[in-house]
Amino acid sequence: MTTSSKKRRATARADVAPCAAGAQPEGEGDARSPHPDPLPEGEGEGEGKKKKKEQKEKKKGKGKKEGGGTSCAADAPPPKPAAKARKRNRPLVDAETLRMRALRGNDPPAVEAPAADASHLPAPRGRVIGRRVRAPAETAPQDPQSDRIARYEPYEKQRAFHDAGARHRERLFMAGNQLGKTTAGAMEAALHATGLYPEWWQGRRFDKPTTGWVAGITAETTRDTVQRLLLGRPRGENKGVIPDRLIEKVSNSYTIAGVTDTIMIRHVSGGLSVLAFKSYEKGRAKWQGESLDYVWFDEEPPQDVYSEGLTRISATSGIVFMTFTPLLGMSEVVRRFLAETSEDRAVTRMTIDDAGHIPDTERARIVAGYPAHEREARAQGLPQLGSGRIFALPVGDIAVAPFTIPKHWPLIGGLDFGWDHPTAAVRLAWDRDADCLYVTHCYRQVEATPVIHAAVLREWGGGLDWAWPADGLAHDKGSGVRLAELYRARGLCLLTSHATFEDGSVGVEAGVMEMLERMQSGRWKVFRGLEEWFEEFRLYHRRDGRIVKEADDLLSASRYAMMMRRFAKTAVNDSWSKPLKYDLRWVV
Repeated sequence: MTTSSKKRRATARADVAPCAAGAQPEGEGDARSPHPDPLPEGEGEGEGKKKKKEQKEKKKGKGKKEGGGTSCAADAPPPKPAAKARKRNRPLVDAETLRMRALRGNDPPAVEAPAADASHLPAPRGRVIGRRVRAPAETAPQDPQSDRIARYEPYEKQRAFHDAGARHRERLFMAGNQLGKTTAGAMEAALHATGLYPEWWQGRRFDKPTTGWVAGITAETTRDTVQRLLLGRPRGENKGVIPDRLIEKVSNSYTIAGVTDTIMIRHVSGGLSVLAFKSYEKGRAKWQGESLDYVWFDEEPPQDVYSEGLTRISATSGIVFMTFTPLLGMSEVVRRFLAETSEDRAVTRMTIDDAGHIPDTERARIVAGYPAHEREARAQGLPQLGSGRIFALPVGDIAVAPFTIPKHWPLIGGLDFGWDHPTAAVRLAWDRDADCLYVTHCYRQVEATPVIHAAVLREWGGGLDWAWPADGLAHDKGSGVRLAELYRARGLCLLTSHATFEDGSVGVEAGVMEMLERMQSGRWKVFRGLEEWFEEFRLYHRRDGRIVKEADDLLSASRYAMMMRRFAKTAVNDSWSKPLKYDLRWVV
């Protein structure tokens, strides 16, 4: 501050001092200066203008003294009214704020607190929520019949996926591209957030407001798929599955255009559901801390992110569901569902043939447009294995409709022992004329005793001989009896020795190559409907040139039966073994 400015301040204080000491004109109250240290008028102006103003003020001062004088308090501006506490141009205690607070806490409606008259304040404006309009719930049509969610009619596989939620904690909807898997996930998330379950709904239900997360690979892909289906396209008319009339608030992300962070949705039971959008790109650290009712993963997540998502529902007995095309092959997440059997998990697979919106005439053209090694993943929803797949044939090349096996075809069973991995069994029928093997039955069960397995397998035929692997010679830890003997004691006719080729060898590669050669030449067929067998057939693969011995129990049982087909026998006809009955009246 310059010396001249200091002098002017001192002069101003001296002029105000008589007013503060009580030198006031008659009839006027105490009108103090609104600022304790007022700046003289004209500070900051040019020197010429300042001098002229000072000369005018001196002349006016002389005239006032001669005329009787007036109080300097008369020249002081009136005091400013006390500022009213406001938030975004509305009082902090207005009715709307109190209502929102009550809804967030699911409390009964609050009573508006008394406050001073706010009529002089401007009308409250709607909050900006990313579309530059008022909250959708305030402006949208209130007709429930216009809701897109009310018109949802799922395909058979979509409905099976929803229904599994009532029984299973973790679900995987594995489907090809553009078949409706993401639509099914969006519809389920919207139903849990709003509580508007249709009459046909047999899946999991929430009778209170929910808290859920939905996620994609990146923020951009989440915006373009999940957010688009739930809310509609950014800056456009909302054609999402969540009705506009139920959306109370939308909070946008400030880092990427059009990306939504959180939405608050009215639940039919009262209160607000919270739905947040996440992505995998920021890692598992961003997935910690919250307790959720449900988590939806759209596209396959990394194992650590999936594990964190699963942890978020532990305290609430919530659910986790995923929708994706398995282009990453047999990843840890896919193997968890396909190779590790559990009552908590369910897998639903949807193919291009299950999608009613794709015409039959277009399906073949769409499949032909995919690269050969991606066709089963993109059209059939099967894990992509690329060049590592062992049986690289379409299922249609080996699948046949079930038929009655001719009596002269010999039969043989194959058995693969297991406990932590499944015990598996198959039955083969051998057409000797065409040298073609048919897989007619299959069975797979984990953590069951020989008593359970034998009870099922005896139904396939009492005289059926069974081929078995060399590990059947191992002794049971509890009883000390060989494993093969335990099955013989339960009524199964196991062959006298374990499975070998005619020359006595037991090579896995030799057996797999013979199976592949038969498939390629049309001499290996499998009855349609044996989905567990086809599942292993699709996933059987190599890694670094070696066969991966995982989830191959039925294929191993089939290989043992093929190796021992020389011992196959025709089915026992009970009528042939009955003794002849003679009419003794005609015996002389």
